[in-house]
Amino acid sequence: MTWFKREDGDYPGPDSGSPGDDGPDTGTKNVRTEGLWVKCPSCRQPLYKAELEANLQVCPKCQHHFKLNARSRLNLLLDPGYEIVDTGLRSTDPLSFVDVKPYKQRLRKARETTGLDDAILNGVGRIGPHEVVVSAMEYGFIGGSMGAVVGETIARAVDRARLARKPLIIVAASGGARMMEGVVSLMQMAKIATTLAQLDDARVPYISVLTDPTTGGVTASFAMLGDLNIAEPGALIGFAGPRVIEQTIRQKLPEGFQRAEFLLEKGFLDAVVHRKDMKSYLIRALEFLKAPAEQQVSESAS
Repeated sequence: MTWFKREDGDYPGPDSGSPGDDGPDTGTKNVRTEGLWVKCPSCRQPLYKAELEANLQVCPKCQHHFKLNARSRLNLLLDPGYEIVDTGLRSTDPLSFVDVKPYKQRLRKARETTGLDDAILNGVGRIGPHEVVVSAMEYGFIGGSMGAVVGETIARAVDRARLARKPLIIVAASGGARMMEGVVSLMQMAKIATTLAQLDDARVPYISVLTDPTTGGVTASFAMLGDLNIAEPGALIGFAGPRVIEQTIRQKLPEGFQRAEFLLEKGFLDAVVHRKDMKSYLIRALEFLKAPAEQQVSESAS
C-alpha cells in the first residue's frame, strides 16, 4: 500500500459517523462548516452567517439587502414589549385548488416552515415616542401572496389604526394576489383600498414600506397608497414582470428597471432608506406626518 492511500476506517475523523462518535455509524459524512456560510447573490462573496445576522441581513461587502421574515421585521421596527394581534385566521381553500400539488398541502407546508397562520403578522407597539400599528408580510409563506386571510388581517390593522388614531405602517414583501384563491384574492385589493380611504378621511398617517420583492396586486393596491412610500435599496417593485412588459411594448427596458432607485428617480417613491436607518427615518417621518393631522383634527373638533 502506498503511503498516501488510506483504507476505509483508518483514522476516523470527528464527523465520520464511525463508532465511538456521538452517533451511530450511518455511513454519511457531515461538514462542520455546513450552514455557517451563505453566498451573497449580488457580489457572490461568501458571508459568515453570524456576521450577516448581526448586520441585519445586509451584505457587509456590497450592501445587498437579504429578505427579512415578518417576525424579524417587527423586532427591527418596534421597541421591545410590542403585542402580536389579529392571529388565528386561516385560509379555507374555497376553490379546492390543485396545480402541481393541492393548495391545502401548500398551506400546511408553509405553516410548518414559517410558524405563521398566513403571510402576514400584525403588531401593536411603540417606535420611539410613537404608538403605531405595524403589519409585516412574510415572503416565506407562499411568496407572501395575498389571499383572503392576508386581506382581512391588513384590513383589521387599518381599522385598528383608525379607531385608536395610531399611525399605520405596512411592510410589503409579496409576489401579488394568491391565484389559488381566484377572485377572492383579487377582491382584497378593493377591500384594503377602501379601508385605507377611511383611514385617510380620519387623518391618520399611513406609511408604506416596500421591500424586495413587492409586485402584482400588492403593488397595485395598498403598497402604493401611503402618505409616504419608501423602499429598501435594490428592492424589486412593479406589477408585471420585465419579460412580459418587453413582449408587450416590444422595447428593451432600461437598466435597473423596476428597482427602488429607478422608481425614486421617476417619482414613484418618496425615499430609498437603508435597513439600518429605517427605524430612525420612520420616527422622524411620523413626527412630520402626525403634526398636521393632529392640528386638523383639533380644528375640526373646535
